Amino acid sequence: MSRRRPLPDDDEVSAFRQALRDAGVRPIERNRADPGRPRRQDPAAAARRAAAEAAADASAPSRTSDGRVEPVRPSQALDFALPDLPYRTLSQLKRGRIVWEAGLDLHGYSLDEARDELESFLRDAAAQRQRCVLVVHGKAWGATADYPVIKSHVNAWLREWPGVLAFCSAREADGGTGAVYVLLRRRGQDA
Repeated sequence: MSRRRPLPDDDEVSAFRQALRDAGVRPIERNRADPGRPRRQDPAAAARRAAAEAAADASAPSRTSDGRVEPVRPSQALDFALPDLPYRTLSQLKRGRIVWEAGLDLHGYSLDEARDELESFLRDAAAQRQRCVLVVHGKAWGATADYPVIKSHVNAWLREWPGVLAFCSAREADGGTGAVYVLLRRRGQDA
């Protein structure tokens, strides 16, 4: 059982305010944050930054490895997050509370095609400043492998992609363990 404290009377409030004035505390004049002086935008620096980003995208046709991956089971839930991602954000992602803005279905693609489609999709999502996307990888076993090949590779590729903050298996309504919600970094955002 919790006990509620009685509200202070007027004498206590005025004594508290007097103590604050005696201590040199001044009331706030404005109820808005002061962002300081706006930073000057250097047009040359902005142009260099844009050129460097375009060159990085053009010179690196693939940002994901095509090497060996850790096989995952068809029913295994996927889960990854950068260490500094707030717990609350990850929790919202896992519960499907962050609305996904675009989706990609990788059913029917070969491994190389799936990789190209995923990379293109992630680049487009970043360019459109999308926060959360859905990637359906499926749970089908590979023709020559004894594990779901696309799912296992998507698990590895998303961990390597620099713009991915977190991903986790989707809710059943969105594909369950055959799909993942991917939380993306927006340009200029640290985490």
